[in-house]
Amino acid sequence: MRPALRTGFTTGTAAAAAAKAAALLVLETASPTEVDVPLPAGGRLRIPVACLRRTADAAEAVVIKDAGDDPDATHGAHIHAQLTWDPTGTEVLIHGGPGVGRVTRPGLVLPVGEAAINPAPRRQIAAAVREVLPYGGVHVTISVENGEAIAQKTMNPRLGILGGISILGTRGTVKPFSHGAWRATIHTELAVARAAGAKQVLYTTGSRSERFFRAHFPAPASAVQVADHVAFALREAARQGFAHVHWALFLGKLLKQAQGMPCTHAHFGPVDLDLLARLARERGIDLPLASAPTALAASDMLRGHAQAPELYRALMAQAARHARDFARAPLELTYSLFALDGTLLAQWSTP
Repeated sequence: MRPALRTGFTTGTAAAAAAKAAALLVLETASPTEVDVPLPAGGRLRIPVACLRRTADAAEAVVIKDAGDDPDATHGAHIHAQLTWDPTGTEVLIHGGPGVGRVTRPGLVLPVGEAAINPAPRRQIAAAVREVLPYGGVHVTISVENGEAIAQKTMNPRLGILGGISILGTRGTVKPFSHGAWRATIHTELAVARAAGAKQVLYTTGSRSERFFRAHFPAPASAVQVADHVAFALREAARQGFAHVHWALFLGKLLKQAQGMPCTHAHFGPVDLDLLARLARERGIDLPLASAPTALAASDMLRGHAQAPELYRALMAQAARHARDFARAPLELTYSLFALDGTLLAQWSTP
């Protein structure tokens, strides 16, 4: 039997752990070799602390990012948190130091000029610090050794995030990227649902898209997070006798499905924004979509445009044609497209 793949933790969790360790050190209550931190999606994790330093007015801790068995470019990165505390202040302020990228183009979740520390890790860092320092003003500066060099192995330069890596993580942990393990899970979850009599299934790209779908619609009893495994999930649904597949997804994954990609992971190819721009022009939408840095930026450009829902439905129809080819069966298909704030942008079903 093959050993189970090892789960790791995100750069956000590493930063939160370093910040908490520094907070303990600044109080001179402990010199921890590991700390227990909250995770953005719930639960907690114990993280080893590699190094601690104390100066007259600050404390610094280092955590080594461990991606587990995932092939992550940031695995082994040394994440530093330098912390100062002002008992008379009120806020936890988080800054990006050397090795943390800075946003230079619009269209990301952070404004231009901001350090590339995403919202969920910012909340995680603040929560971890407040467990030790429940009051007062706190300044936390996150830095990454050799962060600029590491970033060259990521998508950051292409996205306009310059000078280092991003501090990321909506879940807090890193699941290993294993095709076999994920496909086995999809197979098993479908088999259980079919045995219970289900004829419809909700496919989602992750927990967030599932949550948004359930907030708008009575979801099928069975929901499966298929991540990037589009072709396999569709073939398996048809093979196990499902009649209707519902998709809940965001624009980037919808575009990749419309491109006919059997697997939508970034390793297998980029989003084709030229396709989006061409379909938009055919519907009278004159926006520079092809030059958008990301699908998220393109979605922001389209927000509120009268013809945007028609464009999205055209993408869904194209995705459905590929989906039926992958399934090798005339599945009924429904697509629900969401913005990152949970707004339903469009919905379409096969005729």
